[in-house]
Amino acid sequence: MAQLSDDCFAFGGPLLSVEAAEALIAQRIPPLLGEEAVPLAEVAGRVLARDLRAPLPLPPFFNSAVDGYAFRQADLPPGEGALLPLAGRIAAGHAPAAALPPGHAVRIFTGAPMPPGADTVVMQEDAEADAAGVRVPPGLRPGANARPAGEDVAEGALALPAGRRLRAPEIGLAAALGLARLPVRPRIRVGVFSTGDELASPGTALGPAKAFDSNRFTLLALLSRLPVAASDLGILPDDPAATAAALRAAAGTHDLLLTSGGVSTGEEDHVRTAIEAGGRLVFWRLAVKPGRPVAMGVLPKAGGAFASGGTPVVGLPGNPVAAVVTFLHLARPLVLRLAGAAPEPLLRIRAEAGFAYRKKAGRREYVRVRLRDGIATKFEREGAGLLTSLTESDAFAELPEPVLAVAPGDAVTLLPFAALF
Repeated sequence: MAQLSDDCFAFGGPLLSVEAAEALIAQRIPPLLGEEAVPLAEVAGRVLARDLRAPLPLPPFFNSAVDGYAFRQADLPPGEGALLPLAGRIAAGHAPAAALPPGHAVRIFTGAPMPPGADTVVMQEDAEADAAGVRVPPGLRPGANARPAGEDVAEGALALPAGRRLRAPEIGLAAALGLARLPVRPRIRVGVFSTGDELASPGTALGPAKAFDSNRFTLLALLSRLPVAASDLGILPDDPAATAAALRAAAGTHDLLLTSGGVSTGEEDHVRTAIEAGGRLVFWRLAVKPGRPVAMGVLPKAGGAFASGGTPVVGLPGNPVAAVVTFLHLARPLVLRLAGAAPEPLLRIRAEAGFAYRKKAGRREYVRVRLRDGIATKFEREGAGLLTSLTESDAFAELPEPVLAVAPGDAVTLLPFAALF
């Protein structure tokens, strides 16, 4: 369990920049303790708990990188080719029967071990073989088309650092090193609420003045890409006592709580006051559009005080696009930090703006754009409640705080949806 003090986030200003929020998380949130050994087939997305050193060299032996003929480079006259008699055949998975006789070659296949004495391989398409042997052309460098033991990873070398999230390439590397289980950090237990009397869950009857809740499912889908065990905690009513009680109870069984809606200044916005009443409000507003109203704080564990550990709470905005933007900049890095993962900056690419746009200084804005042939064109509408602006766009154009305007032809930074979602 993360041990969070009541001032673990402590921030003195009313409006926080994206970088300041991310730095606050990186500096002051400790990872959860503990690790577990998990079978290789089940570690996808998990965080490596300890440095992984190679128990053997990779590849484990000197082998051929191609189908061809292995020979000793010294058997070729300098700058010339040669006709070398064949002294056998070595297939992948079979050890050489003997060392390579001087002045000879062997037929060899990709992945097969090189016979003692051989140091170079000529690809079969570059050689001419007949009953007399194989004619090797001039010009091959010593060691061509052969892979030394440990060429990829030396025995004892650092193969994967602690904190690395385990994706397909990392899992493949661990498998190649013969590891059947890996030590990983525990999954982060994240509880997800939506708030508002106007919301109904999909699959239920839609009463008067109601709308189906989308944020909860968007957030759960975003969390599915992270090393978490997420819980759908349903919809909180617009009732301050019920909101405070539900958050207080959930704090005792989760490592992080996410809510959406109820964090602005309206009379029916109760998440912020519930955090203040039961714990410590860290900050309320983020200098970003869409997504300025964000409540972030810490609640004590049920029946305890901050000194015995606390649960971070992030109250995201209710508008769907604002909820996504603030999730990416607050909830995502917070989850990764709690999980003990190394920092994973969001992927950014550059493109040419095909639109004009004006903004205020002092805040970062995210404009939904379509990307075609390196040109970013603005989505037709701007509302933070437009779900189709996410399904029909390709990226967020990220406009930093000092930028006041964008003109067609300007270079802009994009956060591509393919990497975010």
